[in-house]
Amino acid sequence: MSAPITELLQRAADQRSDLIAQLHAQDTNAYRLFHGSAEGRPGLSVDRYGDLLLLQTFHHPLEADEHQAILEFYQTAQPGLTAVYNDRSGANSRVGNRLDPEAQAVAEQPRLARELGISYQIQARHAGQDPWLFLDLRAGRRRVMELAEGKSVLNLFAYTCGVGIAAARAGAAFVMNVDFAESSLAIGRANAKLNDLPHRPRFVQSDVFAAVRQLSGIGQPERVRGKRMPPFPTLEPRQFDLVFLDPPRYAKSPFGVVDLVNDYAALFKPALLTTAPGGTLICCNNVAQVDRDTWLAQLTRSAAKAGRPVHDVEWIVPEADFPSYDGQAPLKMALLHV
Repeated sequence: MSAPITELLQRAADQRSDLIAQLHAQDTNAYRLFHGSAEGRPGLSVDRYGDLLLLQTFHHPLEADEHQAILEFYQTAQPGLTAVYNDRSGANSRVGNRLDPEAQAVAEQPRLARELGISYQIQARHAGQDPWLFLDLRAGRRRVMELAEGKSVLNLFAYTCGVGIAAARAGAAFVMNVDFAESSLAIGRANAKLNDLPHRPRFVQSDVFAAVRQLSGIGQPERVRGKRMPPFPTLEPRQFDLVFLDPPRYAKSPFGVVDLVNDYAALFKPALLTTAPGGTLICCNNVAQVDRDTWLAQLTRSAAKAGRPVHDVEWIVPEADFPSYDGQAPLKMALLHV
């Protein structure tokens, strides 16, 4: 029989006490309070984003009594937060539970969260489905900030540009964020305005395949097999000191297929070729079923075949608010010196 939810929440809070104190000292008020897949309630996550307490379910909805118990627990453990519950257990992970108009207005209220001294826009509900800042990627953003000063940085599949904003705040000489969704880049632009950045990042709305092929020098033809490709911005070939590659699990467009399980190399090779010799390429894979060592072996083989061998590897591990039951976090981040 599983433990009562309040017992699980208390155990998670006890295990995070040192981390949360450290994060607050680092001007961070965005972190995961409960990671159900490893803490006794698979499919439930509880996150803090500034003054927002975001509850999400992915396998089945919360029962009313369990929902109330969670709210009451955090009224004491994390006082002063506004709670919003998003049930994403239905098809396509879309938010399924409707709210009354007053509660919906609260869920759509613009908010700010802080991470490592940087402000990010947050809304509990918006036109998309995922939060505007992925908290398990904090370790990656932290590492980028440690490396970025004076460097040129390319952020691929930028989403709301958290990595690019972090790089710019840390003193990067030039930052380019690339994503196909103008709505996501708009949040990135707003985030850039929120923060005191030495240089304004560049925001490029483009299919990543089209962008990275041009930047790498491979080139993106306007016609493929006689078929005209959708419009895409023209980019001159350019190499970057630091490239961050964080693709979704699967996506298909006229320019190519993103498939993190079966064909990571399709993205990896052009991303590698946009990385300057002696530079750093950080690759992410968020598919739990992909074995870390097998994936790394594929990357190193692909790099050798492209004539750009990997000289050193560093694993960036999600921080302690994202525990894993077997020590193998679903999100794998490999920092490659190439």
